[in-house]
Amino acid sequence: MEGMKRIDRVLKYEGRIIDVYDDVMESPTGRIAHWDFVCHRKGAAAVVPVLDDGRILLVRQYRNAVERETIEIPAGSRNSVDEPWEFCAARELEEETGYKAGSLEFLISVASTVAFCNEVIEVYLATDLLPSEQHLDEDEFIRLEPYTLEELEDMIYHRKIQDAKTISAVMAYAVKAHKN
Repeated sequence: MEGMKRIDRVLKYEGRIIDVYDDVMESPTGRIAHWDFVCHRKGAAAVVPVLDDGRILLVRQYRNAVERETIEIPAGSRNSVDEPWEFCAARELEEETGYKAGSLEFLISVASTVAFCNEVIEVYLATDLLPSEQHLDEDEFIRLEPYTLEELEDMIYHRKIQDAKTISAVMAYAVKAHKN
């Protein structure tokens, strides 16, 4: 809204990946409000890895925030704000799936939760996959699961996939695939 002005930003929590702030905002009428702001320091990249047979390789892993396993596209934070998005996407693909991309193409940019977070995830399409080796963090436990595009669309519409970056990426890929 035009006229909204941040008059202060107070750090409340400093984490490994995010910082949490209390933003003190002034409205056009002069009212003061406190808004939560989550700063994702480095941004992230994600990949839609398409196998030679057309299936899409997703990862199943436990997510603490929702207290259950989720099905997602491979993704992760950049190592620094200077790391090129494409390098991060290629690294995360290999780390989580054990594949390298013969071809990596930008697909879509996702601002994950604009109401309170500045995280941006750059999503790439990975094709011509080459077997390599997984490099999981010691606290990562991932199962790889290949799905057809139709299966993924069905899983989205039946609430089996609820992750925003995955939904956005799968739907963007579906549009691209249907155009070709």
